[in-house]
Amino acid sequence: MEDAKNLNKAYDPKQVEEKLYKMWTENGYFTPEVDYSKEPYTIVIPPPNITGQLHMGHALDNTIQDILIRWRRMQGYSTLWLPGTDHASIATEAKIVDALAKEGKTKYDLGREAFLKKAWDWKAEYGGRIINQLKKLGCSCDWTRERFTLDEGCSKAVSKVFMSLYEKGLVYRGERIINWCPSCKTSISDIETIYEDEKGHFWHIKYQVKDSDDFIEIATTRPETMLGDTAVAVHPEDERYKHLIGRTVILPLLNKEIPVIADEYVDMEFGTGAVKITPAHDPNDFEVGLRHGLPMPKVMNDDGTINELGGKYCGLDRYAARKQIVSDLEGSGLLVIVKDHDHSVGHCQRCNTTVEPILSKQWFVKMKPLAEPAIEVVKNGTIKFVPDRFSKIYFNWMENIQDWCISRQLWWGHRIPAYYCSDCGEIMVTLDPQENCGKCGGKLKQDEDTLDTWFSSALWPFSTLGWPDNTEDLKYFYPTSVLVTGYDIIFFWVARMIFSAMENMKEEPFKYVYIHGIVRDSEGRKMSKSLGNGIDPLDVIEKHGADALRFNLISGNSPGNDMRFFWERVEAFSNFANKIWNASRFVLMNIDDDFDYENVLHSSKEALTTADYWILSKLNKLKREVTENMEKFELGIAAQKIYDFIWFEFCDWYIELVKPRLYSEDAESKAIAQATLAYVLRDAIKLLHPFMPFITEEIYLHLPQVSDSIVISQWPQYDEAFDASAEERNMEIIMEAIKGIRNIRAEMNVVPSRKSKTIIISDREEVINAMNEGTSYIQKLAYSSEVILKTTKENIPDGAVSIIIEGAEIFLPLEDLIDKEREIERLSKEKERLEKELERVKGKLSNEKFLSKAPAAVIEEEKDKEKKYSELMGKVLDRLKGLE
Repeated sequence: MEDAKNLNKAYDPKQVEEKLYKMWTENGYFTPEVDYSKEPYTIVIPPPNITGQLHMGHALDNTIQDILIRWRRMQGYSTLWLPGTDHASIATEAKIVDALAKEGKTKYDLGREAFLKKAWDWKAEYGGRIINQLKKLGCSCDWTRERFTLDEGCSKAVSKVFMSLYEKGLVYRGERIINWCPSCKTSISDIETIYEDEKGHFWHIKYQVKDSDDFIEIATTRPETMLGDTAVAVHPEDERYKHLIGRTVILPLLNKEIPVIADEYVDMEFGTGAVKITPAHDPNDFEVGLRHGLPMPKVMNDDGTINELGGKYCGLDRYAARKQIVSDLEGSGLLVIVKDHDHSVGHCQRCNTTVEPILSKQWFVKMKPLAEPAIEVVKNGTIKFVPDRFSKIYFNWMENIQDWCISRQLWWGHRIPAYYCSDCGEIMVTLDPQENCGKCGGKLKQDEDTLDTWFSSALWPFSTLGWPDNTEDLKYFYPTSVLVTGYDIIFFWVARMIFSAMENMKEEPFKYVYIHGIVRDSEGRKMSKSLGNGIDPLDVIEKHGADALRFNLISGNSPGNDMRFFWERVEAFSNFANKIWNASRFVLMNIDDDFDYENVLHSSKEALTTADYWILSKLNKLKREVTENMEKFELGIAAQKIYDFIWFEFCDWYIELVKPRLYSEDAESKAIAQATLAYVLRDAIKLLHPFMPFITEEIYLHLPQVSDSIVISQWPQYDEAFDASAEERNMEIIMEAIKGIRNIRAEMNVVPSRKSKTIIISDREEVINAMNEGTSYIQKLAYSSEVILKTTKENIPDGAVSIIIEGAEIFLPLEDLIDKEREIERLSKEKERLEKELERVKGKLSNEKFLSKAPAAVIEEEKDKEKKYSELMGKVLDRLKGLE
């Protein structure tokens, strides 16, 4: 497509990435058609929040997806990678509320309608930011099908599912304990609650038994909640308290009578064996309260202050109330002891406020009936986790699942389609509301709450394809092929998509769940704002290009495992890109634009050399192995194999081996060398393309006989005709000999211009035959003046240096390598230098004063020097002995 000779001298990612991405999208390469002659392959993107910005987790997650999509596209599948974003109700609303606060306003000052207009404006301005960043990463999504969880189609799906679940009795409104954020003033889901270990206390408090001088001692980590106590519970078998069951105690500070109850929930071995029960402020206490019919007074307001039920503490913030309550308990002699206690505390993911478990009237989904089919499709292998160990986490959560609180006290989101009559209290759930109550004629008012963000994202695999309408996309691309996500949201998103699909589609949402780890910093720490150790992928792309970042994220990566980010590795893969570029320039400079290398190669097989067969056979096996690795989701292994082949076998060996033929007078040999170079380069960069899409496309477009983009080129196929095991083995023998000779020359500091005879002795016919074929390679790459093959050790020059390889011994005459007298002189001087160094370091290490005062690191450094000098001395002495 482009002039083969016109590849720039140096590879500059900035010059090609934007240009190529534009070309790909303009040509529609990422937009598949519904084509029943092809097999579909579908991935729906885990929708990033519209508040979001590309971070390393996104970069890894989307690199994996892009590799899979590009690979399957080249294999001929109709590949759909469907992109989109999540409205992220809490996060987005918080951003807008913060912006309003800077203007001195609240959302209530605007009113719901004006606030939502502001939210849509915010989405229009910032919502596409992460999408544009994903494009910089090279993500080959079908942007024509981009979706948003609040768009008309997704909203229609949400309403349909809510109504369906409500009509089946699986959605209900009730009072239960939920996680409440006093700052965001909304219920939050488990996924939005981050637990952190904190140093706290156990306050031991005495509750007096009524009409008695006896006390029951309880311990609590949240003294302020005692204002809502409605009982003290003990274990029914606890001999210490059996006599008190059924009696009452006086709740300190409020002087209320509360009963002593027996419940097996209490652990006799923990604390004092007596537990205060606050049903409205603790999930376990709530269950105890239900069993015993206890009252459930809620003593806290939505903003975390104490309400009127808290007596004199009314109006105090929860922590101010805690401080005052502890002080009052101490003053009244009811505080027994305060013990240090480390415990896990939930925080709001968005604002880091400590959440309150609180009794609240909310909308819930009954989960047990929905969980059963979702458990079965993973058990029977319809859906497979990669790696499989993560299915255990899935089962553990699903088999112990609790009802899901789906209502949120927010305005940005899908509003709950429930309507309340202010006159008779009638509740009507409908998508087609009337103005007046059907029961009494009173005015209806819609529920103020919106649905949990996860309710809409749970429908993502099918709502994005057009459901509830039976669209062509839905019929063809569903179920999707694989979901790629991190292990941290298995419970909260993966599980919800599976049970939602089984309920609404009666079919699994995807066939595989590929779980990856998280990207940590070089010290193994999680990247976070608080640590200041986050690395912006866009900074990496700016410095080294998208390909180097992508290859760094995937090379050495294995499913389910965390990885560390090292700048040095990115630089190494940037060097890899340069290596490929330079090799490609060399190949392209040595072939013509119209060179039909495929035809030359297939029509001249009998004239292929050992080196040609070797590289073609290695490439052939690479095609099979990489494809097998990709099928097993071993992307890191596949990447490493491609890297090793291109860097070592193709660049370091084959190119060097064929250079003499490129400049020879033998036209046939030259043409075959050119054809092999072009063919191997083309298929190698095809294998590399899913991992490093930009550089491979730029090189591919300069190859002769190319009419279209590498994006839609055919994935390289294994071809038995190129399986040449015998030639491979012969070439490996030759290479082993070359490496052995080069190593010994390097050890002896022999300059390349100094050539030597090479005498190879072997009694194995296959080794002699191989060396015979490789004579020219040994002469060029091992700097040999002459290669002599022998079957016995007769007439070997005295003092020849020997190299032993499998099946052969190689001798290099010493006089060919060095000037003996000058080498003895050089080594003698080196011996003297090392003797002085050893004397100095041994003197230090035998000096008690030094050993007692020097830092341990300095002593270790001297010991390392002694070891190093001793090893060098041994080599020098051995060389001198050999020479003398």
